[in-house]
Amino acid sequence: MQKNVCILGSINMDLVLRVNRLVKPGETILSKNFKKVSGGKGANQAVAAKRLGANVSFIGMVGADDNGFEIVKAFKEDKIDVSHIKVSNNDPTGMAIITVDDDGRNSIVVVPGANMKIDNTSIEESKDVIKDSKLLIAQFETSIEATIKAFKIAKENGVITILNPAPARNIPEELLKLTDIIAPNETEVFELTDIKVDDTDKIREAADKLIEKGAKFVIITLGERGAALADKEKITIVPAYKVKAVDTTAAGDSFIGALATKLQNKKEVCFENIEEAIKFANKVSSIVVQKQGAQPSLPYLDEVLKAYKEE
Repeated sequence: MQKNVCILGSINMDLVLRVNRLVKPGETILSKNFKKVSGGKGANQAVAAKRLGANVSFIGMVGADDNGFEIVKAFKEDKIDVSHIKVSNNDPTGMAIITVDDDGRNSIVVVPGANMKIDNTSIEESKDVIKDSKLLIAQFETSIEATIKAFKIAKENGVITILNPAPARNIPEELLKLTDIIAPNETEVFELTDIKVDDTDKIREAADKLIEKGAKFVIITLGERGAALADKEKITIVPAYKVKAVDTTAAGDSFIGALATKLQNKKEVCFENIEEAIKFANKVSSIVVQKQGAQPSLPYLDEVLKAYKEE
C-alpha cells in the first residue's frame, strides 16, 4: 500500500488582485480585476501532490466560516484526507492578499488567522497519521513549535521530513537537526544565511551553512535558473524549463508538492533520487506559471505527462 504524503500547513483564502504593476510605498493604484481562490502554502502543496498522484493527508485548522467550509469541501473533492483539519471557533480562516502584475510577478500579505492556532496538542492528536506517512512537509505559515513536535514524531518513526522555510524567518537548530530536506528559494536562503546565491560557489556556501546546522539535503529554487541541490559532498543545478510566466503564485508550492510525490515512491531518499524528483518538479512549476491563480493553476498528472511528450 502506498504511504501518505502528510502535510502540516496553512489553509488560506486568497484574494487575488490583477494590476499593471506592483504598488509602490504610499501609492494607490486601481486593480484590473479581483478573484477569490483557495490557497495557503500548505494547502497548495497538498493539492499539487494529490493531483500528481500522491496519497495526501493534511494537518491544519480553519475558522468556523464560509471560507473554511469552502476550502475543506474542495479538499474533499480532490480526495485529500481532511480528518485532521480542526475548526477554530475564535479565529477566522487564514487569508492572503495577493497582487499580480502584467509580468507575472507578485507580492503577498498573509493574515494567518486559525493557521497559527495549531499547537502541540493538535500534533499529538494527529501523531498516528504522521507515523503512517512516507514524508512529512511543513512551512512557516503555522507555528514553529508545532512543526518541531511533528518533525520529532516523524524522525522517531522513520518518516522523511521536508521543510519549506517560507515565509523566511530564523530557524531553531533543533528544527534543522530534524530536517532531511530544506527547500528555500533565493530570497529565503538569503534571509537564512545572509548569502546571495548568484553563482555555484555562493550556492555551495549557503548550502554548507544549512547542512552544518543539521539539514541533510538543501534544495534552493532559483526561479528562471532552475533549482540547486546540495549535500555534504555534491552539488548540482537542475535547469528550469523556459516558458513565458503569467503568474508565479504557487510555483514554489507546486514544486514542493511535485518533489514529494516523486519521492513518495522511492525506496530511499538519496542525492540521485532527489535530483530526479527536482526535474519532475521543475516541469510541474513551469506549467503552473503559465496560468493564473494558485490552486486553479495546479496541474493533474496527465497534463504533466502530455507536456513531457510535447518537448
